[in-house]
Amino acid sequence: MNDHAPDLVSVRDATDRLLVAVAALDNASVTEPTRLPGWSRGHVLAHLARNADALVNVLQGRPMYASGEARDADIERDAPRPLDVQLADLRASAARFQEAGDAPADWSRTVELRNGVTDAASRVPFRRWAEVELHHVDLGIGYELEDLPEEFVERETDFLAQRFAGHPEVPSTSLATDDGRVWTTGGGAAGGPVEVEGPAADLLGWLSGRRDGSALRVRGGALPVLPPL
Repeated sequence: MNDHAPDLVSVRDATDRLLVAVAALDNASVTEPTRLPGWSRGHVLAHLARNADALVNVLQGRPMYASGEARDADIERDAPRPLDVQLADLRASAARFQEAGDAPADWSRTVELRNGVTDAASRVPFRRWAEVELHHVDLGIGYELEDLPEEFVERETDFLAQRFAGHPEVPSTSLATDDGRVWTTGGGAAGGPVEVEGPAADLLGWLSGRRDGSALRVRGGALPVLPPL
């Protein structure tokens, strides 16, 4: 079982970094586009706040969102808010998540996320950590994949490699970072094995759909086209 306690600390630290960075913005910059197509910085900040509340729902045994439509509507509703309101909401929702995480609970239990996806409760803090770190990068305000904590990069790469394992659209693929960490993924599609190597940040960027993989070295075929997350 994953150890939720240190992950909750990592969530808090990542949130603190995000809040400091966002506080340096202004109302105009909140309306500017991010690296996520169709989303302004306000959309990303609204999503992060609502995701914290959604994961509180998960930990407390309620549906993550009332519906996909309600999730999207909440983000659209909250995206245009001024910076001070965005910051207050981020802080308050983060505090609610930390409070839910600190409550006594059976962390070995299975919880339900979106679209029927299930996971161990002990994985929820790491999922929140990933939301905060990757969306901080998506804001395009000076925090890059290279700035992510090394532990997070390794664990998120492992998570994504597992997610694509056996995928019917991904050939057998070996992954390796320049410092020697290795994974395997894919295997459900014809072709391969394909070997993909490069800097850890670029490997994570490709797996998470945030970089095109042009900085990676590929042998045994073309760089696989990964399906959307």
